[in-house]
This record gives sequence, C-alpha cells and structure tokens, in this order.
Amino acid sequence: RSADSRFVVLARPNGLEICRLGLAISGRRVQLAVMRNLVKRIVRESFRHQQDRLAGLDVVVLVQKPVTKGDERRLRASLEGHWKKIAQCKNSSSAS
Repeated sequence: RSADSRFVVLARPNGLEICRLGLAISGRRVQLAVMRNLVKRIVRESFRHQQDRLAGLDVVVLVQKPVTKGDERRLRASLEGHWKKIAQCKNSSSAS
C-alpha cells in the first residue's frame, strides 16, 4: 500500500509474469466526466511506462482527494513516487 494526498495505490502479487491495473475513480472525488477520463488516461499512461518494474503485481489506484484542472503535473509526479515505492517493496520482498 502506498498513499499520499492524491492517490492510494494498492498492490498484491498475482502469480503471473505481467502486471495488471485496476482503477477506482469515483464521481465523488472527480465530479466532471471529462476530468475523470483525464485522470484515468494519466494513470494508464504512467502505468504503461512502469510495467517492467511492476511485473507480477496487481495494482489498484484510487483517487484520494478532488482533482481540478491544472493538477496533471502533480498527478504524474505522485504516481511516479508510488510506482517507485511499490517496486522497492516488491524487490525487497522477493529478495527474502
């Protein structure tokens, strides 16, 4: 589990050699459909760039607080931190 003010990211081993992504972007947190779709696109794009690091995990991303126009850069930076933390946890648990 990795969390900050923008996202909660949950990860669990899946026993496969691929990683899978689940999104829970609620209308309560991101009211406009246009913004919800933008957040989903940002998460998917970021996830695609990290697939090699996250192989063998199922990942679910939840939005923590309301998102507004202009938050795109902060969302990407937040996700990068989550992917890094999850990859480190994965590597440390597989080394045990």
